[in-house]
Amino acid sequence: MESYFFIGVAGVGMSAIAQYLVGKGVAVSGSDRQFGAEEKPLVMSLLQECGVLCFPQDGSGVVTGLTAVVVSTAIEDTNPDLKRAKELGIPVMHRSEMLAKISKEAKTIAVSGTSGKSTVTAMIYHILQYAGLQPSVMTGAGLVNLQKEGKIGNAVSGKGEWLVVEADESDGTLVRYEPEIGLILNVDKDHKELSELQEIFLKFSHNILDNGKILIVNDAHPLAKKFSAGREFDFGFENYVGVQGTDFKSVGTSIQFRVRHEAELVKFVVPLPGKHNMENALAATAAALRAGVSLHTCADALATFPGVFRRHQILGTFNGVTLVDDFAHNPAKIAASIRSAQDFTDGRVIAWFQPHGFGPTRFLRKDLVEFIAKTLRPKDFADDRENDVMFFSQIYYAGGTVTRDISAGDLADDLLLKGCEAIYIADRNECAKKMVEYAQPGDTILLMGARDPSLQNYAQYVQKLLEDEPM
Repeated sequence: MESYFFIGVAGVGMSAIAQYLVGKGVAVSGSDRQFGAEEKPLVMSLLQECGVLCFPQDGSGVVTGLTAVVVSTAIEDTNPDLKRAKELGIPVMHRSEMLAKISKEAKTIAVSGTSGKSTVTAMIYHILQYAGLQPSVMTGAGLVNLQKEGKIGNAVSGKGEWLVVEADESDGTLVRYEPEIGLILNVDKDHKELSELQEIFLKFSHNILDNGKILIVNDAHPLAKKFSAGREFDFGFENYVGVQGTDFKSVGTSIQFRVRHEAELVKFVVPLPGKHNMENALAATAAALRAGVSLHTCADALATFPGVFRRHQILGTFNGVTLVDDFAHNPAKIAASIRSAQDFTDGRVIAWFQPHGFGPTRFLRKDLVEFIAKTLRPKDFADDRENDVMFFSQIYYAGGTVTRDISAGDLADDLLLKGCEAIYIADRNECAKKMVEYAQPGDTILLMGARDPSLQNYAQYVQKLLEDEPM
């Protein structure tokens, strides 16, 4: 029997693969830095419950007889487990190599793009599951309904033939995938220059088309034509052959629209805010149609879509203030998240962003400021609404040697120069107190940030402040 050891198995991407393999009868073990702590994290318990053997990251779990040790790009050569594997002569696989291996063994739908991957992956899985196809899924974020069952929520090993995976471009390994159906949702600047990202997605598209597989492209995206040669299917808001969305309408925290495919025109109601989620739903529908699901079934399924953890997750309304938690971290995602909150908010959007990494913040500084400045609304005298406000806390630092020559305060200063109301408070707990002090009934507090595992706890902290605050 095959057996694999995952270094960093608690990470969202690695834990998804580990759970999937266990469900397919493969022996899986792994380590993580946080497993050495005196108080064992919840993710360790959940992995153990589903059959993953967990070890501290000290080399003790790496033993002879392993088929391979699996690593991500973040694992350095000095890692004790990796050093031990090399000493024992155990093969080392990159995470993307494992995903490519899995995708060749299953009928795979791979969702790519710089924004929306987790939501579209979850939507496709939900549609196929609703249709009775018993699919598998591996994604970068927990599905809310699975989390309510006490699971990590980012992987399911189903009995059906379809596997839906979130295919990441951030380390360039997207080019290894050759799925049955591949989706390119969008290509926007995010940690890499646009020209470099375009080359990665072009290679991904050629891998699919050159092997006679199905490529689904967002026809409404400015870069669609770069991937268009010979594609079999597309989606968007233009006139083309494929899936077309029309008549968009925002209704509270839900959206309504109609979907045209061939001779059919079907009404969709999706319990998520924002026009970008219409786009996500169109992509998921296009993929599901190619997997044999009817358009009416897609509509029925998405009407019950439970959402994705920290993907514009509405936590509730507390003392009249709505609280939203979101993974947004690049310019396009942040702008889309703010616009989504504006759609259902009677008052102001009080947005907060914690950048992650000094290098990425420096790289994206100009684009972040431009996108945010264009999205924040000024004071509206006709509607008697005050202007939106942007808050920042200090950049999240995950460790390592970095040049700290930029601060989130620089983003606030840049926005102030553009006439926006922007406030920087380094300590995020103090920042939360100021946001709650600012907020009035009818406002929405929107929390945005990625990579930091404590962001869920921060959202809970803000919620507690709102619940205790007399309005």
